[in-house]
Amino acid sequence: MKSRIAYILAGVMLGAVLAGPAASAAEQIIAQRSSQTIYVDGRQTPMEAYSINGSNFVRLRDVGKAVGFDVSYDTDNNAVRIDTSAPYTDEAAANVVRLPTDGSKYVPKVGDVLLCDDGTLYEIKDTVRWENNVFAPGPLPELPAPTCDWSLFDAPELPRPEVRRFINETGDHLYVRNLYETRRMQYTIYNALGCEPSAWRDGKPLAKVSLTIPAEYEPYTGYFWPWRASEIEKQVNAYPNFRFRIEAWDCYKDHVFLQTQYYIYVG
Repeated sequence: MKSRIAYILAGVMLGAVLAGPAASAAEQIIAQRSSQTIYVDGRQTPMEAYSINGSNFVRLRDVGKAVGFDVSYDTDNNAVRIDTSAPYTDEAAANVVRLPTDGSKYVPKVGDVLLCDDGTLYEIKDTVRWENNVFAPGPLPELPAPTCDWSLFDAPELPRPEVRRFINETGDHLYVRNLYETRRMQYTIYNALGCEPSAWRDGKPLAKVSLTIPAEYEPYTGYFWPWRASEIEKQVNAYPNFRFRIEAWDCYKDHVFLQTQYYIYVG
């Protein structure tokens, strides 16, 4: 059976509403929250409603969600699209980004929606600082190439992507585990160890590298930004036989990208 699809031309409808005498009266229209109870198939359904000039109004998307049909906006035709044969699709969920799990680079874009570990959705609205940080000399180069035999090091397992959100009096914060930049830290450590004779015994490295930092070590963990290889190298030179625990996180506040922070614990 063919899909039943209806288009409401937004421009036409808006013009009809505001044409003639209605235009002069538009400023007098007052919308108030409505306490009207709404039922769908006999079941009371929570839905935000407004009373305007004695009539109740609800959002078309909310009706589609409650009844089970899809509502979307057709930007090409400036129209609202209603498809009664298609299931409801959350507009934000449709843009949810699947973060790479293999350590490849994720570049955030305005409009990307991230699924947080707590189940909420977080939309990115500003990425100006991604490659325009006033404290950085410019965009980061590709990951370091080997200057020693990396096969001699243990291959630590990549952690899963994490998206941690917390809201407090300072704003809506998001921390996204950056596996690509974690690899930058890892490879910088390898190359620095390759230049440190005291880091080796019988042709094998004494140091270990982990790509996560357990919670119990967090109070003793240092971090820096923007990226500076020298911050890693001086730790390797000081502690060539230790275990290096590292993480990199992209930080957002109020949906705006702030910076990538690099965390390191040596012990």
